[in-house]
Amino acid sequence: QWAKWKEGDLSQDTHCRHLCYSLVPEFCSLRYGLALIMHFSNFTVITQRVSLSIAIIAMVNSTQQPGLFSASTERPLAFTLNRSNRSTKEFNSGASVYEWSPETQGIIFSSISYGIILTLIPSGYLAGIFGAKQMLGAGLLISSLLTLLTPLAADFGVILIIVIRTVQGMAQGMAWTGQFTIWAKWAPPLERSKLTSIAGSGAAFGSFTILCVGGLISQALGWPFIFYIFGSIGCVCCLLWFMVIYDDPMHHPCISVREKDHIVSSLAQQSSSPRRSVPIKAMVRCLPLWAIFTGFFSHFWLCTIIITYLPTYISSVLHVNIRDSGVLSSLPFIAASSCTILGGKDGGTRLTNPFFHTWSEKFPDGLLLPSLCAVALPFVASSYTTTIILLILIPGTSNLCDSGFIVNTLDVAPRYASFLMGISRGFGLIAGIISSTATGFLISQDSVSGWRNVFFLAAAVNMFGLTSQC
Repeated sequence: QWAKWKEGDLSQDTHCRHLCYSLVPEFCSLRYGLALIMHFSNFTVITQRVSLSIAIIAMVNSTQQPGLFSASTERPLAFTLNRSNRSTKEFNSGASVYEWSPETQGIIFSSISYGIILTLIPSGYLAGIFGAKQMLGAGLLISSLLTLLTPLAADFGVILIIVIRTVQGMAQGMAWTGQFTIWAKWAPPLERSKLTSIAGSGAAFGSFTILCVGGLISQALGWPFIFYIFGSIGCVCCLLWFMVIYDDPMHHPCISVREKDHIVSSLAQQSSSPRRSVPIKAMVRCLPLWAIFTGFFSHFWLCTIIITYLPTYISSVLHVNIRDSGVLSSLPFIAASSCTILGGKDGGTRLTNPFFHTWSEKFPDGLLLPSLCAVALPFVASSYTTTIILLILIPGTSNLCDSGFIVNTLDVAPRYASFLMGISRGFGLIAGIISSTATGFLISQDSVSGWRNVFFLAAAVNMFGLTSQC
């Protein structure tokens, strides 16, 4: 940077900003502590969301035939012991086992997305009134308490479970929206990609953790303890959140003067413009925006299936117990977490290298490669190793979208990027609702052909999104 400045390639102001960044210690700073706490918060939220995916294997009477699932009853099997015997796989802990059909399971899985959609718009408005700290903390606390109540709700019936998951989705939607408001006041522009990637990687790490240890917890203690443990972790995270986090660096009592000046001065240099109304009509007629929305829809369709149904698929197709199913289900999220962190590390490269910037946004590997893996899965079901390899590749290659159409809103309409990101995520959540419900319906007809149709349909949706990017 110094050499370029002397040659006139960089302005003196730009050089001073780079020099200022180098003087302020990064990983010893409060903003990076905030990123770590946000990482822990995202870890907590995703573990509470995915906990049902691993617990469902033990919660549902897996000895039932597909035809018997159509009864869609939710009473515990303990009340019908005179009709069927409980196997040792249903654990000696006395935990209830329920007769939920695959269609019912699909509705339960998708219900959390209904709640998130309901809070996409109002949570942003409420964050401006009550503060992002209060919004995110309240959302995390409500989600944690509902997680603790999930085993009790299951005994009262499937309707209450759906209600609990929907409200939990609303709480998690509040927590998700609040993060962007906080980073707008805490993250210097040149560090924004790194800070948000540290915070965001908590979701992938949380998915890995809950799937890896969830099966072990269920087998050792019983499936209710999955909810008890991760609900309690969420309550601890809430306590830490309310004690340490502040909405902006100006009011934090522990921040150093140097770091406060650094953040405030870097944010003050951002270009500002008066508020303008959102050009809805122009956005509706904008084809690049519809390409982004279609890409989100396709991307979230397959990702939701993997996150939600991966333990069930491994358990039913590879015929392993819940402990091994959980460990195997966690492996794909190692690749996903790695790609998320590397994507954030390459954020600066996208800004300075025109070739990489163009290639990463226009070449949609994140839709093509997962589609190929999904189509191949039904044909290699007999091969244990090949199936696991393909399941690992799907989330990893899907995360290539993070450097593709997902950042394109910043190029198409940077002034309205937050608004468009909310709309785009809405399309993704709709895809998650439809894919979860459709998957439950398809596998209820026939296990073998059902899973094949699930992956073929997901590949078709991805290819539809791929054509929109061309």
